[in-house]
Amino acid sequence: MATVYRGKQPSLAQLRAFAAVAEHLHFRDAAAAIGMSQPALSGAVSALEEALGVQLLERTTRKVLLSPAGERLAVRAKAVLGEVEALLEEADAVKAPFTGALRLGVIPTVAPYLLPTVLALVHEKYPDLDLQVHEEQTSSLLEGLAAGRLDLLLLAVPLGVPGVTELPLFDEDFVLVTPLDHWLGGREGIPREALRELNLLLLDEGHCLRDQALDICREAGRADAPVTTTAAGLSTLVQLVAGGLGVTLLPRTAVRVETSRSSQLLTGYFADPAPTRRVALAMRSGAARAAEYAELAEALRGALRPLPVRVL
Repeated sequence: MATVYRGKQPSLAQLRAFAAVAEHLHFRDAAAAIGMSQPALSGAVSALEEALGVQLLERTTRKVLLSPAGERLAVRAKAVLGEVEALLEEADAVKAPFTGALRLGVIPTVAPYLLPTVLALVHEKYPDLDLQVHEEQTSSLLEGLAAGRLDLLLLAVPLGVPGVTELPLFDEDFVLVTPLDHWLGGREGIPREALRELNLLLLDEGHCLRDQALDICREAGRADAPVTTTAAGLSTLVQLVAGGLGVTLLPRTAVRVETSRSSQLLTGYFADPAPTRRVALAMRSGAARAAEYAELAEALRGALRPLPVRVL
């Protein structure tokens, strides 16, 4: 069990005075080094000795020496003052916007397509920000946000979670990805009702994009949930489509990346209003850095305009 110190607590001014004397071994030089009068310095060191109950210095008319206790405690005093200085520097960094660490959680159906834009923006506009990225499914991200493991999320909304504030970024359409020989391949103005009869390939359970696809099917009047074949990621899903196993829905931001991997695919576009998803940043309501996150959201909206999305 640690011993609890019961004496008077030394002050930072006393520790600074003692550390200066320990370094210079001269009261006048030590006082000048820390901008203190010599009598005040001497008084501070005496008060520290009284508070600690040990003699720190051996004083003579000609010089100052550290006692054995003073030699040991000088090391501690220097370490304490170093930690206090580090604390003050960290506090200054926290007060400065877009500095320090920002732990960003991103869902897998957003990360590969938006992170290049996010990272480029941070590198150019916020070079002192230590961005740390974590790719996880929505439920894990929300748990991390609530526990304080994550600071900010980039994901599909609405979430409908108490205590979480959403900062909408953009809406994007879903498109239909088909094999080359599919009757809807490459068409425009596809009615949603066409989804009632299609062999639709989906992501595994837990992906919000799977839930969104099922919602779109239900809105189109499809009662059953197509679950014959699933995949862990969009890349695998698209390869299954290229192999002729069915069709799938992709958000527009994923189309260029995913369909460029195969020449056996066509993209079809739905009639207006096309099925869509909304992507947003999400933070804890009342977060200390809320103003900072709102500014980041606005900067992201501008950076995302070249993508095939409708910025909000």
